[in-house]
Amino acid sequence: MKKVIYILLSAGTVVSCSHKGSLVGKPGKKGELIPKEKAKSFVAERPYGMVAIPGGSFVMGMADKDFTNTPEKAPLKTVTVSSFFMDETEVTNAQYRVFVNYVRDSIARTLLAEAAGDASSGGDTGNGIADYAYLAKKVGDNESAYQKYLDSKGGRDGYSNDSRRLDWSVPLRWNTSDYPDVKYAEIIESMYLPPNERKDGVRAIDTRKLKYAFQWEDIKGKIVGGKKVNEYVKKNSISVYPDTLVWKKDFDYAYNEPLYDGYFWNNAYKNYPVVGVTWDQASAYCDFRTKIKRDYNQSLKKKKQAPMAFRLPTEAEWEYAAKGGHENATYPWGTPYLIDDRGCYLANFKPKRGDYIEDKKKGTYTYTAPVKSFHKNDFGLYDMAGNVSEWTESPYNNATYNFSSTLNPSISNKDYMDTRKSVRGGSWKDVGFTLMTSYRNWENKDSARSYIGFRTVQSIPEGAAKFKRKQTK
Repeated sequence: MKKVIYILLSAGTVVSCSHKGSLVGKPGKKGELIPKEKAKSFVAERPYGMVAIPGGSFVMGMADKDFTNTPEKAPLKTVTVSSFFMDETEVTNAQYRVFVNYVRDSIARTLLAEAAGDASSGGDTGNGIADYAYLAKKVGDNESAYQKYLDSKGGRDGYSNDSRRLDWSVPLRWNTSDYPDVKYAEIIESMYLPPNERKDGVRAIDTRKLKYAFQWEDIKGKIVGGKKVNEYVKKNSISVYPDTLVWKKDFDYAYNEPLYDGYFWNNAYKNYPVVGVTWDQASAYCDFRTKIKRDYNQSLKKKKQAPMAFRLPTEAEWEYAAKGGHENATYPWGTPYLIDDRGCYLANFKPKRGDYIEDKKKGTYTYTAPVKSFHKNDFGLYDMAGNVSEWTESPYNNATYNFSSTLNPSISNKDYMDTRKSVRGGSWKDVGFTLMTSYRNWENKDSARSYIGFRTVQSIPEGAAKFKRKQTK
């Protein structure tokens, strides 16, 4: 018995010695609980095209004269908002087209991958529809253990997204003369309007098929039959193409056909703010921007943390940013006047009845204007007044200001079911007082207008020591 005990003790000594100086399987070093992460400050990386808005407190609400004397005006209250990044301009047509093209291409690639099935081209492109098979079907002998596990799941139990990764390295062919085979032609042509719906026989993408599917997390749940039901992961599918008919629907007896025909796709308008998007479409764009940044971070050899989500600003964040750091800013430029000392208008709006043009000498900006056409405010934000009004995350209701918190006040649509969303900033078709930083307006979340656009924000972690000033593409 003593020999057995001695042997066990000896074995224990050998195991102990074999791990001398190693942290494998141990929670710390030298018996101390010491994190492995280096003790250095976290630096928040500023996203491309955004500016950092430092946190602070301000008096929120219409402190200036309320020309409309409406009960929905914001009651005065002091609130505090945390730091965040904000787009320096409204989202432009060019930026939103990236989103639309991504949705178009991902749908086409999915249809091609489904049709390709288990076919394989052996890794060479140009051999037909097999080039577009799912990556899991093309790896062959190089398939990893994880990929084999995904194949065994067969798309069950929520693993379908991982097992059906698209091969984006193979270019799509939209020119009919480049179609590799008949099956490819059949699938790509299904993305276009059927011949009997085409105008003058022109092939055009069927925008009704351009839908973006995404998920969002509901951490609060909902009340059903008097009981709280938690459904943490919600799914949604949104048509993403802007409603170009808004240029006709918003104005009776006006000739706006040129804008209907080309405002979104013509390169002459690429740097103009996108319009004709609903609140849901703006939210889908935010999710897309988060996705592409997250996917990029995961593609790096030295993987980065998942980014903070891009989202629409709350009313409090929007108003605080619009004031540009000025405590009593009637307008974003900090003065109570709509013109500067040279008599030039400071924003794109309707100066007076029937007159939509600010610059009489140049005769420009009858409708929207290119972003950055007017001076930025002291936070570095352009067009926080005029050009297009902007969607916010917050619902529009008399009571929301009264029961929302004074610390980062937010009543999101997920908490407070109201189809009316707050719209801020005034637009190219509005008169001067609507440009006030505290002025509130609203629109139904499922409505699209020729004078409403949006910009996105991203929260900055409270633990960030400083902002990284250099923009990275």
